[in-house]
Amino acid sequence: MPLVTREYKEELIMYNQSVLSLEAPNVNVKESIYEYRLTLVKERCSSDLFGEESCSPRAAALLLKKFLAGVDREHFVLLLLNTKNKVTGIHVVSVGSLDSSLVHPREVFKPAVLANCASIILGHNHPSGDPQPSREDIGLTKRLKDAGELMGIPVLDHIVVGDGSVRYFSFKEESFI
Repeated sequence: MPLVTREYKEELIMYNQSVLSLEAPNVNVKESIYEYRLTLVKERCSSDLFGEESCSPRAAALLLKKFLAGVDREHFVLLLLNTKNKVTGIHVVSVGSLDSSLVHPREVFKPAVLANCASIILGHNHPSGDPQPSREDIGLTKRLKDAGELMGIPVLDHIVVGDGSVRYFSFKEESFI
């Protein structure tokens, strides 16, 4: 059994007390720093939604029509694309009411960053059936396009689909983007 001097014991006790004060049962929660970890969860989606070719406005509109078939409220959806403009994923950003949906750039680009996508296509439905964009739709598209340029994730298009018909509105085809 090793000999421990009284001075060594006092130093050890002081060291343990300082370590304990750092581990802190008395630390104020407001002053705590938390470590966060993000995890991307991939859920299985029907393979018949995704085509093999690059995503044209018409192909994106058809995909959105299939994905949003039967919904009764406005859904804002994000199509995640790879470097060849092939859709690799889809994410529902927001489910709104009958005629509106709350969308913030932070919520749009978070899954795009986590999925390491090269670009995105925005999409939403108008349960009224009329795919013409509202003034709010146009303003949001500009805001998200600007945010995408800043983040290096370009917004290639914003597709608005109605219900039931094959009519859609493409911001790219109409030169809004």
